[in-house]
Amino acid sequence: MKTLKTILFLLVSTVVISQNIQTPTVDVAGEGIVTVVPDEVTVSVQVENKGENPKELKRENDRIINDVLLFIKSMKIKNSDVKTQYIRLNKNYDYQTKTYHYVANQSITIKLKDLSKYEALMNGLLESGINRIEGISFSASNKEQLKSQARIKAILNAKEKAEQYAGVLNQSIGKAITISEFTNSTSPTPKYDISMMKASSESSNSSQQTISLGEIEIRTVVNVRFLLN
Repeated sequence: MKTLKTILFLLVSTVVISQNIQTPTVDVAGEGIVTVVPDEVTVSVQVENKGENPKELKRENDRIINDVLLFIKSMKIKNSDVKTQYIRLNKNYDYQTKTYHYVANQSITIKLKDLSKYEALMNGLLESGINRIEGISFSASNKEQLKSQARIKAILNAKEKAEQYAGVLNQSIGKAITISEFTNSTSPTPKYDISMMKASSESSNSSQQTISLGEIEIRTVVNVRFLLN
């Protein structure tokens, strides 16, 4: 019985000691960045009208949206790249005039895969009756491929850092035992002027440029833990 107790005690002690022994490691963060000029854009636009008769407001919004969709179709943009985001009709009270009025709005997004048509698209949307631009987001069609490139760069950067730290100590790194990833992409924020765009749509000079594309930055950060030899 005493022998069994002794064996159990030794086993428990061995486990406790092994748990208290820390494995030497080196933890580093690696960063990978890939930049590219965008080749597609998603435009979010809205039609908004105010008035006292909700039925008339809805009819007016429907008429404008119909014109907008016909124009988009004439631009050879696929139906799958056009999406209605929301349709709203709100009743508001004006405390100064003590009256109610209605606001009807409808939002749609258009994904344009041919940026050479961007100016024509924006001018046509304004001519069709769009009176609010909610957002413009540029992207790259090969974004997943770019993410893979950024990941490889991040891992190589982490390995290089770890080797530098270990080399100073006359040591070396072993295999990676943990990897965690943080991905972030930064799109360019184009500057646009609605009044300029309206002027462009009314002008015969179709070469007028209202945006500068810039570059998209695909950025990946990885935290890697290496064994330290």
